[in-house]
Amino acid sequence: MIAPTARAVWIMATGVPLLLALAIWSPALWAISGAWIIAVGGLVLFDAVRAAKLSAFGVDIDAPALLYIDATDEVPVEFRFEQGPLPNRLEVKLDTNERLRDTPSQGLRGFDGRSRPYTFKVNALERGEAKLETLWIRWRGPMGLVQKRVKRNLDITIPVTPNTRWVKEEAVRIYARDADFGIKRQIDRGDGSEFDALREFAAGMDRRSIDWKHSARHRQLLAKEFRTERNHNIVFAFDTGRLMCEPLGGVPKLDRAINAALLLAYVSLRSGDKTALYSFDARPRLTSGILTGPHAFTHMQAMAAQLDYTSNEANYTLALTDLSSRLERRSLIILFTDFVDTVSAELMLDTIARLTQRHLVLFATFHDAALETMVDAEPITPNAISRAVIADTLLSERQIVFRKLQRLGVQIIETAPERFGTNLISRYLEIKQREML
Repeated sequence: MIAPTARAVWIMATGVPLLLALAIWSPALWAISGAWIIAVGGLVLFDAVRAAKLSAFGVDIDAPALLYIDATDEVPVEFRFEQGPLPNRLEVKLDTNERLRDTPSQGLRGFDGRSRPYTFKVNALERGEAKLETLWIRWRGPMGLVQKRVKRNLDITIPVTPNTRWVKEEAVRIYARDADFGIKRQIDRGDGSEFDALREFAAGMDRRSIDWKHSARHRQLLAKEFRTERNHNIVFAFDTGRLMCEPLGGVPKLDRAINAALLLAYVSLRSGDKTALYSFDARPRLTSGILTGPHAFTHMQAMAAQLDYTSNEANYTLALTDLSSRLERRSLIILFTDFVDTVSAELMLDTIARLTQRHLVLFATFHDAALETMVDAEPITPNAISRAVIADTLLSERQIVFRKLQRLGVQIIETAPERFGTNLISRYLEIKQREML
């Protein structure tokens, strides 16, 4: 598409007052009006001829196979002109669907030969299918009187998955602090640990580990060695209802929970534990079997990518009862959910109370910074005072629910999104160290 620029229109318009004056005072000079129009039109046509040709333009795009939520990914593009003159400047704009943050238009200068590479930065807002819909390109002629515009319909669909890139980087950082060199078994002594072997008692060993019966039989002091149990069941239960789909810092709470869960799944699978995934809203949705070994993380990632956003209220009674019926042994159930007040949490408390009779429950939720901001705001207007009172009431009710959960023996994590993953791993390691499973 070829069109005149604002400069061409302005040049043509500047001659209009003079042409009108000539038409009024000297009608015989009307030919000057025609000459002016022809001259400006000739300049526009000449600029269009000298500009880079539409027929010589081409574009190549290398779209990534996957995009990660809450991460910046690159979409490399190469603009090229096969022949003819090159433009001084290209203006480019990439249109996407609502799952990607809008990318601003960019002005590009300079060519490497006859091509100009550029990399668009795209940021996924939520999981699902992101689309690169349209690529707009335009350039001007040497005199800036005409612009040529190209529209390329891309229609490229890219799946958006949980941020496993961050998971692997964070897991590598964690393991880098305590890297294992060679094959080394971790020995933990204490009640509840799994018996490993007997060895001759040596100075410096804990006297409580002496096995007196076997020592008498062999006529020498023998001590027991224990090793950490590594086959615990870790169940990630996701509430995919309305509250968990609300944005927190621009990212839905559910996606932040998935990222933290995948980080813990990576660590626990590598540590020898077993994992499972479960999701629910008004009814149970997605259920995975028990996954074992580091190779199962890929399947865990694929299952997490299928968790969908819903606007339904969570039915804790149906979901957690169904989950309990599926578990054959004592497990650590990590419940990712949220609540508003004590009324909405009553059914959740009743169901969790039954669940704790057999399993260890870890209640994981996010710190509600918005309510604290309302409470701490300066009470200047009546509306600000009302918001502060209501927010303080909600925070008080939230603490009441947490105290009830603690009395039931439930572990609680309430933290900021930035520390959610690391705090979750720290609590998991603490639970294993204290042999609570």
